[in-house]
This record gives sequence, structure tokens and C-alpha cells, in this order.
Amino acid sequence: MSGIAFAAGGAAGSAPAAGGVAMLGQFLPIILIFAVFYFLLIRPQQKKAKEHQAYLANLKRGDKVITSGGIYGQITGLTESAVTLEVAENVRIKVSRSSILGSALEAEKAAAAPEEKKG
Repeated sequence: MSGIAFAAGGAAGSAPAAGGVAMLGQFLPIILIFAVFYFLLIRPQQKKAKEHQAYLANLKRGDKVITSGGIYGQITGLTESAVTLEVAENVRIKVSRSSILGSALEAEKAAAAPEEKKG
């Protein structure tokens, strides 16, 4: 009878070690999915946000920009939180610095690129 008790005790002693490996195997797909989301979605988005913040910090007078509302203009004045744009001769508007999407020159190049491919 003592032989059976030792066999049961040995099996019970190794069960927690096998359970830890099995638990890791259950979490491995979740860990892999998180890694894929991080490298394909989160990291590029953070990089683009940093580049945009750097662009906004380096704005200067004379830059041609486009706003999130689709208004093209040339910067005539800058403050910490606002930008004054000249959208036509003697027509100036004040917009929030955060509403600037990017350079108008780059936007025009991007719009012209698909037309060149067609023709």
C-alpha cells in the first residue's frame, strides 16, 4: 500500500509544474496578438503623432499649411496656441495650432501623384 501512496504523491508533486507550462501555453496567443497590435498599430501611430507634434513646434512665418477644415493658407503670425493664416489677399483668419494638419505643398504633391499615374 505504501507504493501506491508514493506514486500518487509523486504525480501530485509534478502537477503544479505541468500546470504552469499549460497556463503559459494558454496565454501565449494573447501575448502574440498584443505584440502584433503593438508593432503594426500602436507604435506607428505614436511615431506619426510625435512627428506631427514636432512639425507643429517648428512652424514659422511664411509656411504654407492646410487646416483640418481644408483651408489652405500662409502663416503670417504665430502664438503659443494660435496661428494667423492669410487665405487670400488681406484676408486673415486665426486658427488653433492643433488644427494644422500639415504642409500645403506636401498635400498638393500627394493630390497630384495619383493624377500622374493615370495619365
